Amino acid sequence: MEEYKLDFVLIPLGLMVFCIYHAWLLFTILRYPRRTVIGINSESRYQWVFSMMSDPLKNGVLAVQTIRNNIMASTLLASTAITLSSLIGVFVSNTSNSASASSELIYGNKTPLMSSVKYFTILLCFLVAFVCNVQSIRYYAHVSFLATLPTLQDKRESIEYVARNLNRGSLFWSLGLRAFYLSFPLFLWIFGPIPMFVCCCLMSFVLYFLDTTSSFTRHLHIHSMKGEKTEDVEIGS
Repeated sequence: MEEYKLDFVLIPLGLMVFCIYHAWLLFTILRYPRRTVIGINSESRYQWVFSMMSDPLKNGVLAVQTIRNNIMASTLLASTAITLSSLIGVFVSNTSNSASASSELIYGNKTPLMSSVKYFTILLCFLVAFVCNVQSIRYYAHVSFLATLPTLQDKRESIEYVARNLNRGSLFWSLGLRAFYLSFPLFLWIFGPIPMFVCCCLMSFVLYFLDTTSSFTRHLHIHSMKGEKTEDVEIGS
């Protein structure tokens, strides 16, 4: 295969592997949430909100501190994303002919017309990560107010609304983190399509073990939820 054609073959294949894995992950989260870490964490946050809001005056400080830690984590990722976006913009604007000297390091990296596309996709990836983390901060900040309202105590619909907002904040945080994961193969694309394709395959393989749960984890989660059922009944009564 001619070198200039590798970009048009390996890049779509690598992205297709990455997208197929996340399509399977989304299907598993919707149909079998307890088989994924995201689904189990979502249910755990739901139970946590009911536990905290059962006595807001007593658990208010703990709830705010926990949410503040999540806000700090999202703030760190958002700051990192916008900083990297700025650095990429400065680097692209100051690119000189010296970049062509490194284009022959790896077989298949001889398509200079694709360089602007490579940097643009990386920049777009970090901008998406920044927007997702900003939205995560927005939801976490909103939850920090609602979770400490004594007037919402014993109101199941209001508590469920707070739990949904907390899960939305966590969802945007996860999307921002996925954008960071995607930036790794896009960055390796600078050195050629072969490293990018290999990175997409390896990352999908690693993410499978990070996103799925073992039978031992599901067993512990099911028992913890059984212990919380009695408390939910008391709140709803």
